[in-house]
Amino acid sequence: MFLYNKAVVKEDMQEIISREYIPFDLLKNKTVLVTGATGMLAYYFTLTLMHLNIEKDYGIRVIALVRNKEKARAKFEGFLGDSRFELLSQDVCEKMNIEGDLDYIFHAAGAASPYFIKNDPTGIIAANTQGTVNVLELAKEKNVTNIVYPSTREIYGKVEGVDFIKETDMGVFDPLDARSCYPESKRIAETILKSYNVQYGVPFTVLRIAHSFGPGMIIESDGRVMADFISDAVHSRNIVLKSEGLAERAFCYITDAVAAIFTAMLKGGCGEAYNLANETEPTAIRDVAQMLSDLFPERNIKVIFEIAKDNSGYCNYARVGLDTAKLESLGWKPQVKLIDGLRRTVVSFD
Repeated sequence: MFLYNKAVVKEDMQEIISREYIPFDLLKNKTVLVTGATGMLAYYFTLTLMHLNIEKDYGIRVIALVRNKEKARAKFEGFLGDSRFELLSQDVCEKMNIEGDLDYIFHAAGAASPYFIKNDPTGIIAANTQGTVNVLELAKEKNVTNIVYPSTREIYGKVEGVDFIKETDMGVFDPLDARSCYPESKRIAETILKSYNVQYGVPFTVLRIAHSFGPGMIIESDGRVMADFISDAVHSRNIVLKSEGLAERAFCYITDAVAAIFTAMLKGGCGEAYNLANETEPTAIRDVAQMLSDLFPERNIKVIFEIAKDNSGYCNYARVGLDTAKLESLGWKPQVKLIDGLRRTVVSFD
């Protein structure tokens, strides 16, 4: 589905590019490669680049690398005739060839959901390791200005003795835990980035992201709490909780997350990592479910509890917040309230 023409998405695009602390002018007449461009954050990031072209005539050459060409053509349908937009259909684990200059890369290829953690752990590892090597080889060849890598808060593992994790904190996780394919390969991806920086001078910036959501997210067979809840709301189904729902999460709406990506790409320090989360509204997941029920009373959605026997796809660490002071020092702050983000997300699927 091509989301750009939806009113709520257009409003989101305008909100992102109106943030005065982001030096979007640096993107004029540049070439930007987005890997995994049909994923939620990468998709909105790509839409924002094209919005800058459409609304401000920035002349950005946007290259969207995708594995599923048919899916990508549907998601980018309205841009396919635009000379500033290109689809590159291939697996990120294969060598990439780009003609002409290349200035920035947002390397977002790779699955993250509990479904893929259970069913394709080796694919997750491959994208985060061999895929990252391929991106860096291309970056080295093209002498790019910056690579932005969306990592995860899960690379910290289990951190004890702190209420908020800083970028310099590091915990542990069991490499033989079935779900460690995701954080372990994200952690080595960061090391690969650092190694290319040390050996070849390739610049990069990392964002360690927690619980983002919004239009463009995968809501069918994903397995993450917010995706499942949104799917139920979109389809007017009762929301079924697989636990008591007391665990707290801090959810970050997509415009805040994408604004952070641009901030890090254009203002972040070379070789630096930044925590990305909206810690202003930590909320129990049962309360998130109730918010969705209350937001759309006409859908008659009830919140039901069915405790699951197998939660192995979910991270079960006790919640510790992310310290976002480092990112905020660049001017970024979350702006969208959780309840407004929930409304916008559900409406985007109507």
